[in-house]
Amino acid sequence: MGHAIQSELWRDLYLMLGTSAAALIGLLFIVSSLHLDEIVNNPAFRLRARNNTLHLVVIFIESMLILTPQPMPILGAELAAINLFGLQFPLSFAYRYFYKDRETGQRGGWSKYRSVIYIAGYLLGIAGSAILIGGSNGGLYPVTASCGVLLVLIVSNAWSIMAGVGLTEKTTKTKRGTARQVR
Repeated sequence: MGHAIQSELWRDLYLMLGTSAAALIGLLFIVSSLHLDEIVNNPAFRLRARNNTLHLVVIFIESMLILTPQPMPILGAELAAINLFGLQFPLSFAYRYFYKDRETGQRGGWSKYRSVIYIAGYLLGIAGSAILIGGSNGGLYPVTASCGVLLVLIVSNAWSIMAGVGLTEKTTKTKRGTARQVR
């Protein structure tokens, strides 16, 4: 019935990951609210912003679960459930892109490689969960790698949203300026 966090180093790492995820969720809400029109009017940006938020929530919940004193097998089961929940987002986006609305994905800069990396990240988390269910602290290594992969992809997505919104704003300002000159 050992607790998953037997080292202060793991505790500190997951405290940092959870705090970072919570801070990034807040920043994402602030930035999204400042550019609400551009994000709401672009289905790809809207979907990316929503998914970024949900991926950050997954990392935050994983950190909370890992920091909660509980038996290793229970922690593993909880982490497996949250990683399966997170896995549905890249899978549904890939399905939507290939079978439903490829045009929106292309306009939004969708990348099949990014989707594959998201899927691999969640599968790492599920593999780590299985190891934890078996009672080994070694499962925290793949779970941590999963969180790292997700954070890198979230930052990449946030950057592409910012670049896209900036381009949209620049185009809108240019059109307004041209319309004023024509009058």
